[in-house]
Amino acid sequence: MVEEKVYLPKELSWLSFNQRVLQEAADKSNPLIERMRFLGIYSSNLDEFYKVQYANLKKDVLIEQERKSTSNAKYLLRQVNQKVIQLELQFDKLYNELLLEMARNQIFLINERQLTTYQESWIKNYYKQNLRQYITPILLDSHTELIQFLKDDHAYLAVEINCENKINYALLEVPTDKVSRFVLLPSEVSTKNQYIIFLDNILRYCLEEIFKVFFDATEFNAYSIKINRDAEYELNSEFDSLLELMSQGLKQRLTAQPVRFIYQKDMPKALLDLLISKLRLSESDAMPGGRYPNFKDLANFPDLGRKNLLNKKLPSLRYERFKLFRNSFEAVKDRDVLLYYPYYSFGHVLEIMRQASFDPNVTNIRMNIYRVAKDSRFINAAINAANNGKKVTVVVELQARFDEEANIRWAKRLISSGVKVIYSQPKLKIHAKLFLIDRKEGEQIVRYAHIGSGNFNEKTARLYTDFSLLTADPAITNEVKKVFNFIENPFKPVVFNYLLVSPQNTRLRFCEFIQREIKHAKEGKPAAIYLKLNAITDREMIDLLYNASCAGVKIRMIVRGMSVLVPQIPNLSENIVMTSIVDRFLEHARFYIFENNGLKDTYISSADWMPRNLDNRVEVGVKIFDEKIRTTIHNIFDIQCHDNVKARVIDKDNNNKYVQRGNKKKIRSQSVIYDYLKKLEQDQENE
Repeated sequence: MVEEKVYLPKELSWLSFNQRVLQEAADKSNPLIERMRFLGIYSSNLDEFYKVQYANLKKDVLIEQERKSTSNAKYLLRQVNQKVIQLELQFDKLYNELLLEMARNQIFLINERQLTTYQESWIKNYYKQNLRQYITPILLDSHTELIQFLKDDHAYLAVEINCENKINYALLEVPTDKVSRFVLLPSEVSTKNQYIIFLDNILRYCLEEIFKVFFDATEFNAYSIKINRDAEYELNSEFDSLLELMSQGLKQRLTAQPVRFIYQKDMPKALLDLLISKLRLSESDAMPGGRYPNFKDLANFPDLGRKNLLNKKLPSLRYERFKLFRNSFEAVKDRDVLLYYPYYSFGHVLEIMRQASFDPNVTNIRMNIYRVAKDSRFINAAINAANNGKKVTVVVELQARFDEEANIRWAKRLISSGVKVIYSQPKLKIHAKLFLIDRKEGEQIVRYAHIGSGNFNEKTARLYTDFSLLTADPAITNEVKKVFNFIENPFKPVVFNYLLVSPQNTRLRFCEFIQREIKHAKEGKPAAIYLKLNAITDREMIDLLYNASCAGVKIRMIVRGMSVLVPQIPNLSENIVMTSIVDRFLEHARFYIFENNGLKDTYISSADWMPRNLDNRVEVGVKIFDEKIRTTIHNIFDIQCHDNVKARVIDKDNNNKYVQRGNKKKIRSQSVIYDYLKKLEQDQENE
């Protein structure tokens, strides 16, 4: 008997993932400062949750109310709020525990009331030299349009100015985009103690200095606030270009209705009522909090020169085969290259682009960007290539959420440098990670392609695990060229035989692969599916996996974030085992292995199993033909499947229990993978 299909709400699954981040902050085997940074990652994640998932859920509630339909969304909203309250209580408890642990290590986070006379004098001077230029109070009166200028995700101080006959109110933005949130204070005595003060508390201390120029006040009080706005925006097709569309969309986001308003819980009611009124919120939309609503900055907590309180650095590995050849092109042409970040250096990809920018034989470079580093060497190479007379085409994804503004700036700079810039169609994001280099070799053009799971971003390549495949295989590179043609002409028919390209054939191919495994299982042949994903929410794919499980297909999944699929349900998903790994590096790589009667078809891709990745984005996956690379991927997956230190069991209860180790040897997969790849390179060097 097959059970009725079961699905977990994606919002609760997402919060369960963020709970795993909190577990890392609680894990005493992690160095102290790294634990503080995990609190920052949790807080940043929660902000994004409210701006996207929560905002959409609130819209669903409103739609249900208008239609007077069964209130499933309203019930889910209550569940979400209860879960967030539970997580925030855990957060507060952990934060206080870590403050005590910091103190044991002679690190003290102090406030404006705990300063010595010497530190008070130092802070006054620090304010004048480093802060005053960025401080412009906003006075709150009947004409103030607060919702127009209050920035999403920024911390503010709502200030109560008590004069003899009147109470005035003002807002101060905490300028963490200009000055570090954490200020290391000097000490006037010889001591190993280190004192840190939040920027917020420096402003609290300097309130009289800030306002005395216009107010004869008897008392100043400051209370922290923060808002999260709805991150979605509507694109008005009246505009002539996508650049204008996105600029208009960003302006909408800046004034979008707040979906979360956090205020310091001891704020006077008169001030709270004023803020709620000006933000056009109800009291139920306001959430009480502590002194510091913007804990996301903890993700950048300073290292303070304390190596013992940080993760031990893992030096990036060099891909030794590059040393055997005069340039990167010869190495890739000799044999496909698979790089796995951050274990391998992202410098290899930067180097091939650098060489391409001035190689006299390179004639054409195509690339797409989604999220790039602030000062991107990758894009600078494209500009240099254009300066060297090469034909350069860059596909800029202006709709990359939270990176739109940066990508608009890059697009303008590329255009001014003579680069041909292409934008995606509205509501069809280009999430693929591609570049293609045409190189004249003798009488023919040889193409070199990159297909990966991560962005061309030097910063995230040090933090995210991702694959990069570099290949000169014409069967692959010719199809990569077809992807770029498809991006320019998305309505022109195109066929892909070797690539998985959304929204063209990815869903169809996955369906075929899973049905093939079901057929093999019924025939008594080897049948299994191995998936490494960031998220799985697509119900068609989930239903097929449920069907495969019922047919006897063994399914092993590692999913970092959301999973609507519920494993280990008798007569439904009992053959599906799922774990999630959260560790020092963000697990971001996606790959799929289908047993195929022992052939083990293996793919890497930029696509998760979500409707948006399969139907509404340009995503690219590639089959791995090189036997050695396939083996490497299989071994990496096997190591992760045996993780018994950082892996959590995913089940219907969402308790995030760690995989039980028992008497087995400790296996922390990220450390083991580093050692495995390091040995591969040592063996290569010794050949």
